[in-house]
Amino acid sequence: MIKMNCWGGTSIAAVILLISFLLIGATVASVISSGTEPGSEEEIEELLDDVLNELTTYLQIKDKIGKFSTLNDQLQIQQIALLISPLFSQDIDVTGLTIKLCDGDAVYILNYSGQAAFVGSHGLFGHPLWNSLNETSFGFLAIHDTDRSLIDFDVLNKDLVYTLIKLPEELSLKKGETIEITLFPSSGIVRTIALKAPLPIHSVVTFD
Repeated sequence: MIKMNCWGGTSIAAVILLISFLLIGATVASVISSGTEPGSEEEIEELLDDVLNELTTYLQIKDKIGKFSTLNDQLQIQQIALLISPLFSQDIDVTGLTIKLCDGDAVYILNYSGQAAFVGSHGLFGHPLWNSLNETSFGFLAIHDTDRSLIDFDVLNKDLVYTLIKLPEELSLKKGETIEITLFPSSGIVRTIALKAPLPIHSVVTFD
């Protein structure tokens, strides 16, 4: 798998902005050419803001790691942490974020547990926040949240945070098994990644 460098990130941002400008132009042209009243200036601005927000709400996934544990006498990955950050400096309400897990047979939908904390001295996979998660919820551990927007207000802006996912036992990964994880923000671009469990040489592993 090709890893996206800084140029790749810039290209994605440029493409998203180009598409947004084209759609905004098309929206304005549609309003002007229609036979209906265009509405107030505030209504038009709100419409354009909605189009721009839909396109620029893009979550980058910067790191993908998992932890092997012994389940049913086998080493399996049940804990997954995804390091995410908004591509653009904007507020993203994480209360509307939904995560779908799919292994090709079973599908689980996770909702935000309402719990976010700093990693602190506990370590990523040893943090007590994991104990509050179940097969229908996820949480966040922040490594960068200087304004406490996520910790206090459930809002991502320039933050860098790990999304904690505790896989249901049915979806826990043995070596070579794959799971698809899809992030659905309340508005914006959907992200889907496929994670394949590597050889358990270490208990904590990085997905390709």
